[in-house]
Amino acid sequence: MSDNPADVLIVEDSASLRKIYTEYLKSESIVVDSAASLKDAREKLAERAYPLILLDIKLPDGDGFEILKELTEADSQTLIIVMTAHGSIGKAVDAMRLGAYDFLEKPFDSRRLKSTAKAALAQAANSTERAPLESDQKIKQFHSFVGASDAMQDVYELIKRAAPSKASVFITGESGTGKELCAEALHRQSVRSDGPFIALNCAAIPKDLMESEIFGHLKGSFTGATANREGAACMANGGTLFLDEIGEMSFDLQTKLLRFIQTGIVQKVGSNKDEVVDVRFVCATNREPLEEVRAGRFREDLYYRLHVIPIAMPALRDRDDDIMLIAKNFLKRFSREEAKKYDGFSPTAESIFRQYSWPGNVRELQNVVRNIVVLNQGGIIDVKQLPPPLDSFSAQVAPATKAAPKTRRRRSKANSGLLATTLADVRPMAEIEKLFIENAIALCDGNVPKAAALLELSPSTIYRKKIAWDAENAVKAKA
Repeated sequence: MSDNPADVLIVEDSASLRKIYTEYLKSESIVVDSAASLKDAREKLAERAYPLILLDIKLPDGDGFEILKELTEADSQTLIIVMTAHGSIGKAVDAMRLGAYDFLEKPFDSRRLKSTAKAALAQAANSTERAPLESDQKIKQFHSFVGASDAMQDVYELIKRAAPSKASVFITGESGTGKELCAEALHRQSVRSDGPFIALNCAAIPKDLMESEIFGHLKGSFTGATANREGAACMANGGTLFLDEIGEMSFDLQTKLLRFIQTGIVQKVGSNKDEVVDVRFVCATNREPLEEVRAGRFREDLYYRLHVIPIAMPALRDRDDDIMLIAKNFLKRFSREEAKKYDGFSPTAESIFRQYSWPGNVRELQNVVRNIVVLNQGGIIDVKQLPPPLDSFSAQVAPATKAAPKTRRRRSKANSGLLATTLADVRPMAEIEKLFIENAIALCDGNVPKAAALLELSPSTIYRKKIAWDAENAVKAKA
């Protein structure tokens, strides 16, 4: 062992592989120590901490997962790259979820090992210099996000925890929920924030040009290739590559993408030369990825390689008071852009905004507010200024909102039968609550936000209760 503290501990039972990996890393001036078993590794780790461990899963005296779990439970700052045999992707994904930094599928070449190890060591060096993350208090703005709902607090926390890793992130959610903003936040929060963030929308590129867009091409490699072109993979070197709507990628190209993710090697269209790049992969889709796998439209091995850290973006209708928080933020921004003065929303307009289901999510909300600002002169925004489809929706909601107090007074007499007249008639409050909520949803034709407004509850409260009721019914059905 060198007099200098080792940068990397290689835990590998094969002596020949230990020697090969050591030589690869030494050529990059990386100081290496090694262990042939769990016992050897524990003895080394008892003496000192290593910035990085290359960990084989199968060891003669146990499972490499044991080391990973022990370091994770000890809240160690050591980064772990898991080495796994071909065909064991499932185990590698489990390792990532336990906290591994990345994994390498054997056999891998020197370029792949050097690139991954150097990126990990750079992160380990920078992590001690980074400022601590924000406290657990409610956050109203996070990078480009606006929102203080519990659903968004969960998203912010996931981004904070996932950002320092190189692990692939798979973002899902309806169109307009902010999947690209999530990818940008992951990049800005990471140690790669000084590197490039390259976004590619797979749905907006013709399928026959997709390979060139990702990997680049040489002049003359196909009709129309009038000059050499760098692909998104090379442009993202040292940073983050975001592949939006990845479900639109052809099956053949998915195979090439999988090879790139596993090796870190890019080959331009029309070239025989390999180039090694270091990128962090983030992808997104508005489809259900597992359904795409089952339907045969998305490679299963690519899914498991990318779906390491899933982040589900909540729909706007599930974000409680975020609707008005975001609307007011857009109103302020667009008023400034259009040099107009707006004083906010009337109570009736706010009620409509809260009860509308927003199928287009934040993007639709943004378009509605921009429409209002551009086509009107300022002041208080009221029902008359709302564009389609909110104008027709307001005709249904506004009268019901105004009549709500009278309706409740009438109900108190009509439903007096709910009051028990004998001890035997007394019903549990949970049962009555469920009856009232389900009745309100039915009267609102399944519109949960509208029912929540009439019941003066948060939509997320109703959604949580519905999930609990469904789970309870499922248990009863199995019994």
